[in-house]
Amino acid sequence: MSLIVQKFGGTSVGSIERIQQVADKVARFHAEGHQLVVVVSAMSGETNRLLGLAEAIQEQPVPRELDVLLSTGEQVTTALLSMALNKRGIAAKSYNGSQVRILTDDAHTKARIREIDNRRLHADLDAGQVLVVAGFQGVDENGNITTLGRGGSDTTAVALAAALQADECQIYTDVDGVYTTDPRVVDDARRLNRITFEEMLEMASMGSKVLQIRAVEFAGKYSVPLRVLHSFKDGPGTLITLEDASQMETPTIAGIAFNRDEAKLTVLGVPDMPGVAYRILGPIGEANIEVDVIVQNVAEDNSTDLTFTVGRADLPRARAVLEKIAAELHARELRSDSKIAKVSVVGVGMRSHAGVASQMFQALAEVGINIQMITTSEIKISVIIEEKFMELAVRALHSSFGLDREPLDESAA
Repeated sequence: MSLIVQKFGGTSVGSIERIQQVADKVARFHAEGHQLVVVVSAMSGETNRLLGLAEAIQEQPVPRELDVLLSTGEQVTTALLSMALNKRGIAAKSYNGSQVRILTDDAHTKARIREIDNRRLHADLDAGQVLVVAGFQGVDENGNITTLGRGGSDTTAVALAAALQADECQIYTDVDGVYTTDPRVVDDARRLNRITFEEMLEMASMGSKVLQIRAVEFAGKYSVPLRVLHSFKDGPGTLITLEDASQMETPTIAGIAFNRDEAKLTVLGVPDMPGVAYRILGPIGEANIEVDVIVQNVAEDNSTDLTFTVGRADLPRARAVLEKIAAELHARELRSDSKIAKVSVVGVGMRSHAGVASQMFQALAEVGINIQMITTSEIKISVIIEEKFMELAVRALHSSFGLDREPLDESAA
């Protein structure tokens, strides 16, 4: 008998029919003798509906009251799924965040989990109950309802799995696992049986939407085995776990990630002196704009050019901030470009394989793609290219690294 935490997202519980299907799936696991904690999101579209109601009343809703409102979406789903399980003869009990006592800080709409009181949960599990927990929410030390922000239900599931020392945390979604790249871009994309926390974190941060970054970070920190599965199709899914020393040599690359949500800013011809990078990037950070790739080039005339990328939606604000700074620094020119994309190769095998960068650059050169910027980490190489070449780049790299040819080791699942 295993203790398993299962999480079902909004599309998985988007209708009464789907909630009934989830109940059938949970019932099968229960019949196998597993202890189960089921974390659910609000029904698909419900959170947006509630946001619309709030904004119809107040253009910028009070964060505390917005959390009170948004938390009701998940509570509806917990009650309905518990009813469906009880109808099947399975003792099920719903919990909201405060009943579990998922203690968070007081940062409404983007709270962080501090601790979880697992005593009530363990007592009910030992009594044979299936626990259905509202994702996305908690409570601060003063008893105020809080919500965890984007990806909050995934984070709730992983945090509960860590607190309960679960054998596995299963994330059910509308895909049957993590793929070498997006199958909508590359027909030959393959499902991975296994991927490391590091690789998944890089894939998520580079644009893969299968899991939220916060949940992967939490799972890696507390060594919670994660498995991504399809809500309504049987299969082994993809296990996200610690690096397997016996398989460190292969494969070199786990997948190709990409992100269209990129824009580039370049400040040309500013003085090459200490502190100039801070003069440019400091105000960007103060404006709460996240910076990604940064490249600085020093010219022979003692001037320097600084180029960096931001989220595409932040480009107008970032440019407005930089126009003043550029004028103060007597910059020669300020340029911006919203027609770029980032493409990345990711894999822990890079640690023990040379030549990954040269192979990547060669593959892009062979299809006529110019690289504008490059950034690397221990297990990732990313390039900035013109957006119109993004899909071509992904296909070329996927083929070059053999991700469309390598057979999967199904025994690893």
